[in-house]
Amino acid sequence: MAHKYAQLAFTDSVRAMQQEQNSRAGYASMDQGEDYNFLLSRVEADFIGQRDSFYMASVSETDWPYVQHRGGPKGFLKVLDASTLGFADYKGNRQYVSAGNFRNNDRVSIIFVDYPNKRRLKLMGRMSQVPENDWQTLASLEDDDYRAKVERGFIIKVEAFDWNCPQHITPRYTESELESLITPITNELADVKAQLAVQLKASLKLQQQAASSNEASLPAPLLASYPQRSGEGELPLVISGIRQLTPRIRAIELKHAKDEPLPDFEAGAHLVIPVILNNGKLTHRHYSISSNPSRTDCYEIAVLNDQSDLNEQSESLNLKEQNELNNSELAESGSAIIHQHFTLGLRIDCAQPQNYFPLEQSTAPVVLIAGGIGITPIKAMALTLTSQQRDFSLHYCGRSIDEMAFSDRLSRQIGNKLHLYAAAEGNKLNVEKLLTRSPSDAHFYFCGPKKMIDQLLSIAQQLGISTNRLHFERFITTLDNTVDSTAKAFTVKLKRSQKLITVSAQESLLDAVLAQGINVPYSCKTGACKTCVVSVTKGNVIHKDECLTNTEKSNKLMCLCVSRAAQDTLELDI
Repeated sequence: MAHKYAQLAFTDSVRAMQQEQNSRAGYASMDQGEDYNFLLSRVEADFIGQRDSFYMASVSETDWPYVQHRGGPKGFLKVLDASTLGFADYKGNRQYVSAGNFRNNDRVSIIFVDYPNKRRLKLMGRMSQVPENDWQTLASLEDDDYRAKVERGFIIKVEAFDWNCPQHITPRYTESELESLITPITNELADVKAQLAVQLKASLKLQQQAASSNEASLPAPLLASYPQRSGEGELPLVISGIRQLTPRIRAIELKHAKDEPLPDFEAGAHLVIPVILNNGKLTHRHYSISSNPSRTDCYEIAVLNDQSDLNEQSESLNLKEQNELNNSELAESGSAIIHQHFTLGLRIDCAQPQNYFPLEQSTAPVVLIAGGIGITPIKAMALTLTSQQRDFSLHYCGRSIDEMAFSDRLSRQIGNKLHLYAAAEGNKLNVEKLLTRSPSDAHFYFCGPKKMIDQLLSIAQQLGISTNRLHFERFITTLDNTVDSTAKAFTVKLKRSQKLITVSAQESLLDAVLAQGINVPYSCKTGACKTCVVSVTKGNVIHKDECLTNTEKSNKLMCLCVSRAAQDTLELDI
């Protein structure tokens, strides 16, 4: 049996129009398989139960449709069972157009809209009025806390429904919804201010003690207040929205400071976000753009607060390693600062979006794999593939469902193409099975922590999957860039600059060169973009990048940000 919504809505004329506009192929699957969307699931029931209004269409004896707005307390439209809805018709209506229409034609079409989250559900059914003497049913439709007289009740037998495209829905918020959004932010702001006050007081006390005891130096106080503008890029952005996706992940919406359309970007692109550390130093962090690439009104990034992970992992380091970590700017989590200080209206001047992880222009099937916060570029890819009507699946791994950002939104947007693996529920992805069962020409795109990426690459190599079909991007945690137990110090000679630099085991070659005041281009700092590639004139290299080809490596090229000297000395053409 075909999809019930397609049976009712896609008439011959509609199908012909779809064919003319080249959208028919995207809906062909709705004419196959079981009639699965006849019954409401818990997802639809919860969605309807949260609505305080809907738009309802009836048809009159003149064949003219009539659309009416119905409103009431949240949940006034009751989900009685998987195929039945009901609501009380409160006193106040005097035209009775809809009620009269249903006496002649019981067909009804309803649109439910969730404006804050830009979701829309369409439903078709048949309407009947509850008999006046059916007091039990009428009582079940009443809302005890709503002061209005019930004149009649209506029952809707569901015929079909379909989740509609969220495009062009303007977010609107009720007063209570705004309060629920703002209250956590204002509370957090108050907590941060209180913490800063305590820290400043303690710092001033230490300085006074130092002055009285003639101590030469003490740590500088923390940044008293975060600047309302940072960065030196050519793209002026302001924070226009903040949402808490999970306990540790926050979504930040960015719009053009002059309310202009933003530059186009493709799935996989990222922004380099300027962040001011507590010591006042400007640094940068890279965040993938997770929003739909078809939108130019705003960008969305999702930021995982990894400060707790840093604290936990640093406990496993020896004393020397902890001191080296604490004395570096990496001891300050950029994500924690973003969570603490990035507020509505903050101005950040960024560079244009950059993309080192693009989707290939191909018609081959695609398998998307995301681990944790690695979902951010993968989400944008899923939305692009959906708009292109490409064959794809998305496999999303995380600690628990509660910590998997965008899982609910993706389930609505891509449906059964999404597969969730929550470790807390004992549901883990079998990588070998997934790679083995995927189409032989499939391209794999994966983003996540180092351990996951390494496992995928290893199994793919064992299965003989061509590297041309493997596309990946690691997200780098603070500690990933900090202590490498195998790293050794070495000396590098800069041929053109005639400088000799010692690179310690705890710093990258790029950082050592920059510290000498030598401006070399760089971007990702993870060995993914080739921006910092230089020529090696003498010596051998331990390559740790993931962007250079074997030919480029044999031609004596290296990435300054991650690769190191294989021996004690190295000479570069800088």
